[in-house]
Amino acid sequence: TMRTVLNSNSKVTVLRSDLHAVIDQGFLDVPGNLFQKKLRNREELQNDIELKCLNDLMSLLAPSRDIRVLLNCVSSNLQAFIIQPSRSKEEFRKLASDFQLRWNFLLSAVSKAMTLNYADSFG
Repeated sequence: TMRTVLNSNSKVTVLRSDLHAVIDQGFLDVPGNLFQKKLRNREELQNDIELKCLNDLMSLLAPSRDIRVLLNCVSSNLQAFIIQPSRSKEEFRKLASDFQLRWNFLLSAVSKAMTLNYADSFG
């Protein structure tokens, strides 16, 4: 489980290192190098919410980190970028479903890259 990983200094260190390597070395099967983009405007930020969430989570990943800190990070980002900007139920549904689709795509790409390139530490 994630708590087991967070309670192991060596597992967290390896996971952080491998996540950064996968991103920095371009192993992700996503268009362009999305992690190098500079966020210039609100529309662009809206399109890269999932990247911001992943980067925020990675920055908080540390040994013995309470998992609630990671969950609060995701919750705060969803509140700021999905819930608050929604002016109607329809807009909320669209923002939420778009985010969920992109988030799942990104996590699948990360999982695939980690499995193919860092199977010893990720598997």
